[in-house]
Amino acid sequence: MPTASHPAIRRVKREGNYPSIHGNKLWKSSALLIDYLEKNPPEHHGKVIDVGCGWGIGGIWCASKLGSSVTSVDADPDVFPFLTEVAKLNKVSTEPLVKRFDQLSTKMLSDYDVLIAADICFWDELVKPVFNMVNRAVKAGVKHIYIADPERSTFLEMAERCIDKHCADLIEWKARGSMEARGAIMVIENA
Repeated sequence: MPTASHPAIRRVKREGNYPSIHGNKLWKSSALLIDYLEKNPPEHHGKVIDVGCGWGIGGIWCASKLGSSVTSVDADPDVFPFLTEVAKLNKVSTEPLVKRFDQLSTKMLSDYDVLIAADICFWDELVKPVFNMVNRAVKAGVKHIYIADPERSTFLEMAERCIDKHCADLIEWKARGSMEARGAIMVIENA
């Protein structure tokens, strides 16, 4: 997990790439997600969609450790040069896709076994689109849905809606190691 000071990341910045929607670093909730998945690998993991991927470390981990085919989705196309470098450093690749949460249709989501996301519900106006995306993912038959966050109030509001509608679990989690983090993971097992 390279930091902003890694030579490959500094090179991408020197080339004039600057993400505009908070895709400017690796967010700690990605470490939560990876730690959780390492300890609780999903039964079905052939195709993973990493939503609001930023630098894409969650999906990159799934490609590297689970052998998953990964689609990395972000509304900001300027994150993909960073994601490409992080993927190269981890000797994997993912399929980039520029879309907002509301553009991920039930039909599109039906192609995936797992939906992962970290730090995607950081503004009040994101609660409804993230919740609606989860609704479509459940309807589409996505078997495992994991969304990690440092427990922002907006994330907790979205998670409560998912608990009420989909019997989601909200699991407190701590990750130790190269990137320490704490927060929660909303888990929906739809298998």
